Amino acid sequence: MCYTIKKASLEDLDETAELFDLYRIFYRQKSDLEKGKEFLKERILNGESDIFLAEIDNKAVGFVQLYKLFHYTKLQKQWLLSDLFVHPDFRGRGISIGLINESKNWCELTGACGLMLETEKTNTIGNTLYPRCGFSYDGTHNYYHWWR
Repeated sequence: MCYTIKKASLEDLDETAELFDLYRIFYRQKSDLEKGKEFLKERILNGESDIFLAEIDNKAVGFVQLYKLFHYTKLQKQWLLSDLFVHPDFRGRGISIGLINESKNWCELTGACGLMLETEKTNTIGNTLYPRCGFSYDGTHNYYHWWR
């Protein structure tokens, strides 16, 4: 089965929110479809992220969400590949690679210097996928979070 990738808009909000909810459940969060939908709607309306959907027969089966950042040494825009998810029923078909390639194309189109991402050490699929897609592991930095 072939898939297509398109940039998501508000018209795609329901399908995107369903996938986003499954993504959050994957990361051990409680399901909250409505709150996730509102979160995505705000990102789209405020131009705070760019989301690309993978579709099979006009049904969304995967997505990637990118946030704009700026790189201090390159003095350029870069993109944070924040969220990448393919519905379990559609995995193993190269859809994740297609979404990553679309993200790389978006870097080219927007004049960004590249993509950055972070994933859990326990994400064995992602930790094998990203190097296969040309990402380099940065073992010299520690990432810390501050939450209020």
